[in-house]
Amino acid sequence: MLSPFFLFNAHAQSGSREFQVEEAKQAVAVDATHFYVINNSTIRKYLKNSGELVASWDGTSQGIVHLNSGVVIKGKLYCANSNYPDQPMTSSVEIFDTRTLQHTSTHSFGIAQHGSLTWLDQKDGYWYVGFAEYSGRNASAGRDGRWTSLVKYGRDWRQLEAWVYPKNLLDRFAPMSNSGGTWGQDGLLYITGHDHPEVYVLQLPRSGYTLDYIKTIPLPIAGQGIAMDRAVKNKRVLWGINRAKRTVIRTELE
Repeated sequence: MLSPFFLFNAHAQSGSREFQVEEAKQAVAVDATHFYVINNSTIRKYLKNSGELVASWDGTSQGIVHLNSGVVIKGKLYCANSNYPDQPMTSSVEIFDTRTLQHTSTHSFGIAQHGSLTWLDQKDGYWYVGFAEYSGRNASAGRDGRWTSLVKYGRDWRQLEAWVYPKNLLDRFAPMSNSGGTWGQDGLLYITGHDHPEVYVLQLPRSGYTLDYIKTIPLPIAGQGIAMDRAVKNKRVLWGINRAKRTVIRTELE
């Protein structure tokens, strides 16, 4: 039975599908059979093929106030968690069993050295973690959006490297910041800002400390947390949300 808060709508054009989900406000994560709608203190698990709600989790009583995004890796859902918009910025990674959607463990960054944790993903066995800094009223003392960074960690969460974003993207993010990110099977990094209906494609630089900008792809999403569907081979299938329309969107990138 479908959730009373869930309506299913699919569009065949360009392999896209659209799901009307009232809770689609922060991000979506995905595995081979399900998608996970992430919204501040809650996670809801839906079947890809039918849109049926199969499980839910609510972390309000545990003090979870701002889940930003998530990624599924080997049966675990890793969610970026922060205290946005409070100061000083604090962050953690909250980990769930995808079968039961039960919370299993956590990794706390405490007062995050690099800013507010907004997304994380793995590539070649390493963690890549996006930390946001903001301009305007949400800025940290002595910082602004230029401090937004991508940090590489080992599996033991020891920092190995870090990069900053090119100016054209920082200008596009302002006054907010980088909200989502995911690695593609093509070895490229796909990221979002907070609001604009587009995804930015980047790669690690051969030298220096600034990520290389490749291109911008217009999409019917609106920033926020995204996920590459790695269960689909030989195609780049990206999932995202449009928070204004309360929709989850699956799109095949050309």
